[in-house]
Amino acid sequence: MKALTLTAERTLTLVDHPKPEPTRADDVVIRVVQSGICGTDRSVLVGKFPAEAGVVMGHEAVGVIDSTGPGVTRFAVGDRVIVNPTLYCGNCPACLEGHWNFCGHKAGTEVGLDYDGSFAEFVRLPELFCHAIPDGMSFDRAVVVEPLACALNNIEAGRLTAGETVIVVGGGPMGVVTAMAAQLYGARVLLVEPDPVRQQLDREVFDAPEFCGRVTVHTPDDEELTERGDLVVDSVGSLLEQSMGYAAVRGRVVIMGFNSNASATVRPLDLLQRGLQIIGAGDYNSQIFPKAVELARTLPLERVVTHHFALADHEEAFKALAAVPDAEYTALKVVLVPPHPGADA
Repeated sequence: MKALTLTAERTLTLVDHPKPEPTRADDVVIRVVQSGICGTDRSVLVGKFPAEAGVVMGHEAVGVIDSTGPGVTRFAVGDRVIVNPTLYCGNCPACLEGHWNFCGHKAGTEVGLDYDGSFAEFVRLPELFCHAIPDGMSFDRAVVVEPLACALNNIEAGRLTAGETVIVVGGGPMGVVTAMAAQLYGARVLLVEPDPVRQQLDREVFDAPEFCGRVTVHTPDDEELTERGDLVVDSVGSLLEQSMGYAAVRGRVVIMGFNSNASATVRPLDLLQRGLQIIGAGDYNSQIFPKAVELARTLPLERVVTHHFALADHEEAFKALAAVPDAEYTALKVVLVPPHPGADA
């Protein structure tokens, strides 16, 4: 099969790779219909997040069951599924307490980072980490369910309640999905994005009757943002200080984005006097994934998907996300489509 693997120079290369087959009784092999490019994938290529050279990257995937191990009971060949790439062992102390997102045995199970992922024609996973796509839901909507699970994890960690004002810092795909989720929870949402192209793309997403004007797009220096947010979500992962400036008295700031190079200076007295809380939600607990699937029935997540590229055109795909030198953003969510001649996608 064709697959995109990570090189030692942090680039992607299209290679012939062995097609995975079920090796455990509960394994399923999925024919990947499309796989979204996550901000984490971009961060790997620009040096902000680690991954193993040689791994097949990608983790936001939807597809069709191609084959199963003998112990699989929930799926059959031909079923449409969404991948939940947050694997866990189920046996460590954290897992036994239900904190699957803090599994102590993550090494070798990070899909697309150190476990072969979905930028490929096929991917293998235990059936536990697959969810059925509801009847009538398009692949374009379903491929954004995994980012929605991330968004739900962070706004629930921030204890969002209806009627509050949420400021989402960063108007990329993850920020947009977070804004969608927050307004569904009953919040007024201010989405912050410095890039003019993405500002326009964001406005086009939320210029739809179902949002009723509850999400507006702002530049970072908009005075309306200062100390306004009951909840502030840093979807970039490197803008904690800026986010704290947007937080209202007694506000909560959730660090959502992954950036291993980021650092920040925080004055404890600011936290004390303004009653601020800084929250790290971590990866989502898989218990939230069924909720994301259900909420996706009513959220127009497909509006986030602006571009489709073939695996062979991966350089253009990442260029649209400004992941190569001198490139500028021209897209929101980009999905990669593997070559399956004759397949119904």
